[in-house]
Amino acid sequence: MNSEEGSSTSFASSVAIASGKGGVGKSTVAVNVATVLAKDGAAVGLLDADVYGPNCHIMLGVDKLPPPRGKTIIPAVAHGIKIVSMGLLVGAQQPLAWRGPMLHSAIRQFVQDVDWGDLDFLIVDLPPGTGDAQLSVAQTLSLTGGFIVTLPQAVSVADARRGLELFRQLQVPVLGVIENMSYLSMPDGSQVDVFGQGGGSRLAKDADVTFVGQIPLDPKVRVGGDTGEPIVVAHPESESAAALRQIAVTVCEKVVAQSREQQVDSIPIEVIE
Repeated sequence: MNSEEGSSTSFASSVAIASGKGGVGKSTVAVNVATVLAKDGAAVGLLDADVYGPNCHIMLGVDKLPPPRGKTIIPAVAHGIKIVSMGLLVGAQQPLAWRGPMLHSAIRQFVQDVDWGDLDFLIVDLPPGTGDAQLSVAQTLSLTGGFIVTLPQAVSVADARRGLELFRQLQVPVLGVIENMSYLSMPDGSQVDVFGQGGGSRLAKDADVTFVGQIPLDPKVRVGGDTGEPIVVAHPESESAAALRQIAVTVCEKVVAQSREQQVDSIPIEVIE
Protein backbone atom coordinates (compact mmCIF):
# COMPACT_ATOMS: atom_id res chain seq x y z
CA MET A 1 0.00 0.00 0.00
CA ASN A 2 1.20 3.48 -0.86
CA SER A 3 0.05 6.29 1.46
CA GLU A 4 0.89 9.96 1.11
CA GLU A 5 1.19 12.66 3.77
CA GLY A 6 -0.87 15.85 3.51
CA SER A 7 -3.96 14.26 2.01
CA SER A 8 -6.38 11.48 2.92
CA THR A 9 -4.96 9.03 0.42
CA SER A 10 -3.95 5.41 0.08
CA PHE A 11 -3.37 3.31 -3.02
CA ALA A 12 -3.71 -0.46 -2.91
CA SER A 13 -2.11 -0.59 -6.36
CA SER A 14 -0.66 2.03 -8.70
CA VAL A 15 -0.40 1.10 -12.36
CA ALA A 16 1.35 2.93 -15.20
CA ILE A 17 0.03 2.77 -18.77
CA ALA A 18 2.84 3.73 -21.13
CA SER A 19 4.10 3.66 -24.70
CA GLY A 20 7.26 4.72 -26.38
CA LYS A 21 5.35 6.49 -29.14
CA GLY A 22 2.50 8.98 -29.30
CA GLY A 23 -0.72 8.32 -31.18
CA VAL A 24 -1.07 4.64 -30.26
CA GLY A 25 -4.17 5.08 -28.11
CA LYS A 26 -2.50 4.80 -24.73
CA SER A 27 -4.84 7.31 -23.09
CA THR A 28 -7.83 5.58 -24.67
CA VAL A 29 -6.73 2.29 -23.12
CA ALA A 30 -6.10 3.92 -19.73
CA VAL A 31 -9.52 5.63 -19.69
CA ASN A 32 -11.48 2.56 -20.78
CA VAL A 33 -9.64 0.18 -18.43
CA ALA A 34 -10.25 2.59 -15.55
CA THR A 35 -13.92 2.84 -16.53
CA VAL A 36 -14.38 -0.94 -16.58
CA LEU A 37 -12.71 -1.33 -13.17
CA ALA A 38 -14.88 1.42 -11.69
CA LYS A 39 -18.07 -0.03 -13.19
CA ASP A 40 -17.14 -3.37 -11.60
CA GLY A 41 -17.08 -1.74 -8.18
CA ALA A 42 -13.41 -0.86 -7.65
CA ALA A 43 -12.32 2.51 -6.24
CA VAL A 44 -10.33 3.94 -9.14
CA GLY A 45 -8.29 7.08 -9.68
CA LEU A 46 -6.82 8.28 -12.97
CA LEU A 47 -3.75 10.47 -12.86
CA ASP A 48 -3.08 12.11 -16.22
CA ALA A 49 0.71 12.45 -16.07
CA ASP A 50 0.91 13.68 -19.67
CA VAL A 51 1.43 17.23 -18.45
CA TYR A 52 2.31 18.66 -21.87
CA GLY A 53 -0.54 16.99 -23.75
CA PRO A 54 -3.34 16.14 -21.30
CA ASN A 55 -6.38 14.42 -22.82
CA CYS A 56 -7.90 12.09 -20.23
CA HIS A 57 -10.29 14.71 -18.90
CA ILE A 58 -11.71 15.23 -22.41
CA MET A 59 -12.20 11.48 -22.84
CA LEU A 60 -14.17 11.41 -19.58
CA GLY A 61 -16.20 14.53 -20.33
CA VAL A 62 -14.74 16.64 -17.50
CA ASP A 63 -14.00 20.34 -17.89
CA LYS A 64 -13.21 21.52 -14.35
CA LEU A 65 -12.12 20.43 -10.89
CA PRO A 66 -14.15 21.00 -7.72
CA PRO A 67 -12.98 23.91 -5.54
CA PRO A 68 -9.82 23.04 -3.59
CA ARG A 69 -9.87 22.51 0.17
CA GLY A 70 -7.11 24.81 1.34
CA LYS A 71 -4.02 23.61 -0.52
CA THR A 72 -5.52 20.20 -1.23
CA ILE A 73 -6.71 19.47 -4.77
CA ILE A 74 -10.06 17.70 -4.99
CA PRO A 75 -10.29 15.38 -8.01
CA ALA A 76 -13.18 15.50 -10.44
CA VAL A 77 -15.35 12.41 -10.74
CA ALA A 78 -16.69 10.95 -13.99
CA HIS A 79 -17.99 7.45 -14.76
CA GLY A 80 -17.10 6.53 -11.18
CA ILE A 81 -13.43 7.53 -11.66
CA LYS A 82 -11.56 10.20 -9.71
CA ILE A 83 -9.42 12.16 -12.16
CA VAL A 84 -6.78 14.87 -12.00
CA SER A 85 -5.25 16.33 -15.16
CA MET A 86 -3.20 19.40 -16.01
CA GLY A 87 -5.87 20.03 -18.63
CA LEU A 88 -8.22 20.94 -15.74
CA LEU A 89 -5.77 23.47 -14.28
CA VAL A 90 -4.69 25.50 -17.32
CA GLY A 91 -6.46 26.99 -20.32
CA ALA A 92 -7.39 24.67 -23.19
CA GLN A 93 -4.95 26.40 -25.55
CA GLN A 94 -2.21 27.18 -23.05
CA PRO A 95 1.12 25.43 -23.76
CA LEU A 96 3.40 24.44 -20.90
CA ALA A 97 7.06 25.06 -21.70
CA TRP A 98 8.34 23.57 -18.46
CA ARG A 99 11.74 22.14 -17.70
CA GLY A 100 12.27 18.98 -15.67
CA PRO A 101 12.10 20.42 -12.12
CA MET A 102 8.72 22.10 -12.74
CA LEU A 103 7.37 18.92 -14.34
CA HIS A 104 8.53 16.87 -11.38
CA SER A 105 6.90 19.32 -8.96
CA ALA A 106 3.58 19.10 -10.82
CA ILE A 107 3.57 15.30 -10.81
CA ARG A 108 4.53 15.21 -7.13
CA GLN A 109 1.61 17.54 -6.36
CA PHE A 110 -0.75 15.32 -8.36
CA VAL A 111 0.21 12.45 -6.05
CA GLN A 112 0.77 14.09 -2.67
CA ASP A 113 -1.54 17.14 -2.73
CA VAL A 114 -4.67 15.48 -4.13
CA ASP A 115 -7.33 14.00 -1.88
CA TRP A 116 -7.60 10.71 -3.74
CA GLY A 117 -9.15 8.92 -0.77
CA ASP A 118 -8.69 5.17 -0.48
CA LEU A 119 -8.21 3.66 -3.94
CA ASP A 120 -8.02 0.08 -5.11
CA PHE A 121 -6.28 1.24 -8.30
CA LEU A 122 -4.50 4.43 -9.26
CA ILE A 123 -4.10 4.33 -13.04
CA VAL A 124 -1.29 6.61 -14.26
CA ASP A 125 -1.46 7.65 -17.91
CA LEU A 126 2.15 8.39 -18.84
CA PRO A 127 3.16 10.60 -21.78
CA PRO A 128 4.88 9.02 -24.78
CA GLY A 129 8.63 8.68 -24.75
CA THR A 130 11.22 7.93 -22.08
CA GLY A 131 11.85 11.23 -20.34
CA ASP A 132 11.37 13.33 -17.24
CA ALA A 133 7.72 12.45 -16.62
CA GLN A 134 8.44 8.73 -16.47
CA LEU A 135 11.34 9.31 -14.08
CA SER A 136 9.24 11.61 -11.88
CA VAL A 137 6.37 9.14 -11.60
CA ALA A 138 8.72 6.29 -10.71
CA GLN A 139 10.43 8.45 -8.08
CA THR A 140 7.15 9.68 -6.57
CA LEU A 141 5.06 6.51 -6.62
CA SER A 142 5.87 2.95 -5.67
CA LEU A 143 4.40 1.56 -8.86
CA THR A 144 2.92 -1.92 -8.64
CA GLY A 145 3.69 -2.39 -12.33
CA GLY A 146 3.32 -1.05 -15.84
CA PHE A 147 1.71 -1.98 -19.14
CA ILE A 148 2.97 -1.06 -22.59
CA VAL A 149 0.57 -0.08 -25.40
CA THR A 150 1.69 -0.44 -29.01
CA LEU A 151 0.35 -0.73 -32.53
CA PRO A 152 1.22 -3.84 -34.55
CA GLN A 153 3.37 -1.58 -36.75
CA ALA A 154 7.13 -2.17 -36.59
CA VAL A 155 8.05 1.48 -35.92
CA SER A 156 5.58 1.57 -33.02
CA VAL A 157 6.94 -1.67 -31.58
CA ALA A 158 10.50 -0.32 -31.75
CA ASP A 159 9.60 2.66 -29.58
CA ALA A 160 7.40 0.55 -27.30
CA ARG A 161 10.40 -1.67 -26.57
CA ARG A 162 12.31 1.40 -25.37
CA GLY A 163 9.44 2.24 -23.03
CA LEU A 164 9.41 -1.32 -21.75
CA GLU A 165 13.13 -1.30 -21.09
CA LEU A 166 12.83 2.00 -19.23
CA PHE A 167 10.37 0.32 -16.86
CA ARG A 168 12.98 -2.34 -16.25
CA GLN A 169 15.73 0.23 -15.64
CA LEU A 170 13.47 1.91 -13.10
CA GLN A 171 12.71 -1.49 -11.51
CA VAL A 172 9.02 -1.23 -12.36
CA PRO A 173 7.58 -4.71 -13.08
CA VAL A 174 6.40 -4.99 -16.69
CA LEU A 175 3.02 -6.71 -16.40
CA GLY A 176 2.16 -6.97 -20.07
CA VAL A 177 1.82 -5.61 -23.60
CA ILE A 178 -1.46 -4.39 -25.09
CA GLU A 179 -1.86 -4.11 -28.84
CA ASN A 180 -4.21 -1.36 -30.04
CA MET A 181 -5.70 -0.81 -33.51
CA SER A 182 -4.87 -4.41 -34.32
CA TYR A 183 -7.24 -4.75 -37.28
CA LEU A 184 -10.32 -3.24 -38.89
CA SER A 185 -13.38 -5.48 -39.05
CA MET A 186 -15.25 -5.15 -42.34
CA PRO A 187 -19.02 -5.57 -42.90
CA ASP A 188 -18.42 -8.86 -44.73
CA GLY A 189 -16.65 -10.33 -41.70
CA SER A 190 -13.13 -9.97 -43.07
CA GLN A 191 -10.34 -8.10 -41.31
CA VAL A 192 -7.93 -5.52 -42.70
CA ASP A 193 -4.54 -5.25 -41.01
CA VAL A 194 -4.21 -1.48 -41.36
CA PHE A 195 -1.05 -1.24 -39.24
CA GLY A 196 0.42 -4.66 -39.88
CA GLN A 197 0.00 -7.81 -37.88
CA GLY A 198 1.39 -9.42 -34.73
CA GLY A 199 3.72 -6.69 -33.51
CA GLY A 200 2.37 -6.65 -29.98
CA SER A 201 2.56 -10.39 -29.47
CA ARG A 202 6.09 -10.49 -30.90
CA LEU A 203 7.17 -7.72 -28.54
CA ALA A 204 5.70 -9.57 -25.57
CA LYS A 205 7.40 -12.82 -26.60
CA ASP A 206 10.77 -11.15 -27.20
CA ALA A 207 10.61 -9.34 -23.87
CA ASP A 208 9.26 -12.42 -22.03
CA VAL A 209 6.16 -10.67 -20.69
CA THR A 210 2.43 -11.35 -20.95
CA PHE A 211 0.58 -10.43 -24.13
CA VAL A 212 -2.60 -8.98 -22.64
CA GLY A 213 -4.69 -8.72 -25.80
CA GLN A 214 -5.71 -6.95 -29.00
CA ILE A 215 -8.11 -4.05 -29.53
CA PRO A 216 -9.62 -3.65 -33.02
CA LEU A 217 -9.65 -0.33 -34.85
CA ASP A 218 -13.12 1.18 -34.46
CA PRO A 219 -14.37 4.70 -35.31
CA LYS A 220 -16.69 4.53 -32.29
CA VAL A 221 -13.65 4.50 -29.99
CA ARG A 222 -12.62 7.87 -31.40
CA VAL A 223 -16.16 9.24 -31.09
CA GLY A 224 -16.33 8.13 -27.46
CA GLY A 225 -13.04 9.85 -26.68
CA ASP A 226 -14.16 13.09 -28.28
CA THR A 227 -17.55 13.15 -26.55
CA GLY A 228 -16.52 12.00 -23.08
CA GLU A 229 -18.33 8.67 -23.31
CA PRO A 230 -15.79 5.79 -23.31
CA ILE A 231 -16.77 3.04 -25.71
CA VAL A 232 -17.23 0.56 -22.86
CA VAL A 233 -20.10 2.84 -21.73
CA ALA A 234 -21.42 4.19 -25.03
CA HIS A 235 -21.29 0.92 -27.02
CA PRO A 236 -20.77 -1.93 -24.54
CA GLU A 237 -21.94 -4.47 -27.13
CA SER A 238 -19.19 -3.55 -29.62
CA GLU A 239 -16.20 -5.73 -30.43
CA SER A 240 -13.79 -3.08 -29.18
CA ALA A 241 -15.64 -2.69 -25.88
CA ALA A 242 -15.57 -6.46 -25.36
CA ALA A 243 -11.82 -6.49 -26.03
CA LEU A 244 -11.24 -3.63 -23.59
CA ARG A 245 -13.33 -5.32 -20.90
CA GLN A 246 -11.29 -8.50 -21.21
CA ILE A 247 -8.07 -6.48 -21.13
CA ALA A 248 -9.29 -4.71 -17.98
CA VAL A 249 -9.97 -8.10 -16.36
CA THR A 250 -6.45 -9.27 -17.20
CA VAL A 251 -4.95 -5.99 -16.00
CA CYS A 252 -6.81 -6.41 -12.69
CA GLU A 253 -5.64 -10.00 -12.29
CA LYS A 254 -2.01 -9.17 -13.08
CA VAL A 255 -1.95 -6.12 -10.81
CA VAL A 256 -3.56 -7.91 -7.85
CA ALA A 257 -1.15 -10.85 -8.21
CA GLN A 258 1.85 -8.50 -8.43
CA SER A 259 0.65 -6.50 -5.43
CA ARG A 260 0.35 -9.67 -3.35
CA GLU A 261 3.81 -10.75 -4.43
CA GLN A 262 5.26 -7.41 -3.41
CA GLN A 263 3.55 -7.62 -0.03
CA VAL A 264 5.02 -11.07 0.55
CA ASP A 265 8.46 -9.84 -0.50
CA SER A 266 8.24 -6.93 1.95
CA ILE A 267 7.50 -9.05 5.03
CA PRO A 268 10.47 -8.59 7.40
CA ILE A 269 12.10 -11.80 8.52
CA GLU A 270 14.30 -11.85 11.59
CA VAL A 271 17.14 -14.33 11.40
CA ILE A 272 17.71 -16.01 14.77
CA GLU A 273 21.24 -17.26 15.26
